[in-house]
Amino acid sequence: MGHFVGKEALAAVGGTTGTLINLLVGFFVGLSSGATVIISQFYGAKQDSRVSHAVHTAIAFAIAGGFVLMLIGFFGAPLALRAMGTPDDIMEYALVYIRIYFLGTIANLIYNMGAGILRAVGDSKRPLYFLMASCLTNIVLDIVLVVGFHMNVMGAAIATISSQAVSAILVIVVLTRTSDSYKLIFRKLKLHYVLVARIVRIGLPAGLQSVMYSLSNIIIQSSINSLGTDTIAAWTAYGKIDTIYWMIINAFGISITTFAGQNFGAGKYDRVRKGIRVCLGISMGATIALSLFLYFFGFYIFRLFTSDPAVLEIGLQMIHFLVPMFFTYICIEILSGGLRGVGDCWIPMIMTGLGVCVLRVLWVIFAVPYNRTMIMVAASYPITWTITSVLFVIYYVKFSKMRKYR
Repeated sequence: MGHFVGKEALAAVGGTTGTLINLLVGFFVGLSSGATVIISQFYGAKQDSRVSHAVHTAIAFAIAGGFVLMLIGFFGAPLALRAMGTPDDIMEYALVYIRIYFLGTIANLIYNMGAGILRAVGDSKRPLYFLMASCLTNIVLDIVLVVGFHMNVMGAAIATISSQAVSAILVIVVLTRTSDSYKLIFRKLKLHYVLVARIVRIGLPAGLQSVMYSLSNIIIQSSINSLGTDTIAAWTAYGKIDTIYWMIINAFGISITTFAGQNFGAGKYDRVRKGIRVCLGISMGATIALSLFLYFFGFYIFRLFTSDPAVLEIGLQMIHFLVPMFFTYICIEILSGGLRGVGDCWIPMIMTGLGVCVLRVLWVIFAVPYNRTMIMVAASYPITWTITSVLFVIYYVKFSKMRKYR
């Protein structure tokens, strides 16, 4: 988009707004992971009536939560953007984008919850297909609205929420047409408060973990904002590139959560441990392969977003510094996903909160002022990933819930 609407709009879409969006939406998505865990456990234990109640509670929860987040995001955006120190030259773009984005929150949460339900019962292909359809819709509408109709940031925002609506409709169609225990029947939509309490109890640590990530990233973004529009634009474009990795590693994390939940519900504890080991190995292989690709060819992907020489130079520095360190994050995602699947949620959340989020904030507050550069800010990521990964390995081997089932 940077080729057609300028680096100011690029900096606003994804960079400044993305951290705020992730703060609110990420909390609910983390919270909804509790539904994925309990549905996978009920499904693995073949408790069909409980699966049905959990599915209808989960979708009702998504609709209610989406409505609340829509109101908070729409009306709270100006205050939040100003608090982050958003530069004046991108403030208007950021406010337009984020307000339109939050109008589509209900569809966003319905898709995420519905996709979680499908993964919980072992259907991981169709959520991927729906996401692909959503991405294709987004790309086509971006071209039509931004390039064709010159709608600028507004066009990009409309394209985004339209693509989210497509994925939400597709997942609802699948859930209503199945004959299995997870079939969705609209008249049965209801918040079963016992199940809501259980969803929240299991999902709250993941939700809080997401909030802590987002808060620390907001502080990071505030530091980036102080370095000027070129750096903000480069950080935004880099975020689009490294999203490729985060989508992959998050998919592995979701898959091991579902796998661990189903096998834990069925009492197959050896399969849980083996699944975690295998997932760690596959994740490492995928991480190394993608890191090599992005390190050597990421610059060409970067040029898809902008041709500004200053932005490209900063972006290349980011790629060469951060991409080789992706492997330090693997244990955090896979071990926390596996532990979440067996209901061991709170200690992993605390370790992530302290090891990643608090330490990252301390780095920005105490270390960055001595050398206020983009690389110094970015260094907070591999340092905190490494420390937290070590904590996760020690906890999983010596103290976790799975230690009792050896």
